Amino acid sequence: MNQLRDRYLDLYEQHAEKYARRPQTMDYPVPPLGCTWTDVVFLSPVHLAPIFDALRESGRIGPGSLDYWTLNADLLDPRRTCILLKRHDPELRPQPAEDFIPHSAETVATPSPQALRRLRNLNATEPLYPWADIPHVLHRGPIALNLFRDQEGHPADA
Repeated sequence: MNQLRDRYLDLYEQHAEKYARRPQTMDYPVPPLGCTWTDVVFLSPVHLAPIFDALRESGRIGPGSLDYWTLNADLLDPRRTCILLKRHDPELRPQPAEDFIPHSAETVATPSPQALRRLRNLNATEPLYPWADIPHVLHRGPIALNLFRDQEGHPADA
């Protein structure tokens, strides 16, 4: 986000909207990387299909295909990367330092039963936090687009 603000103000403003009700979140620290929330790229180490299937069961999203990109975790610099054990917190408090653990390319997870149960049972008025209770990979700084692959394995920048 911080780099977007400096280079693409329109994109920054568009994405900053999601923090309008909780602007303090943008300054939350990411202790192992020595930066803030808006200095990192958030990635999911879990496949998205079970998450979106649970959201469809709750009626919060409709049917449709799922487009996504993948990234080989071995390509991420471990000095600029960590894992966040993203716990669901309705009060949206900063994550404690112990929830940030060293990055490992072997860290692959499936959504927890708790996370999927919460998503399956969302009602129409509850906030939609699909990534709560699912670990995140946080990478400080940009990631080259040519490292990402589409569903067929082709480079995302092709």
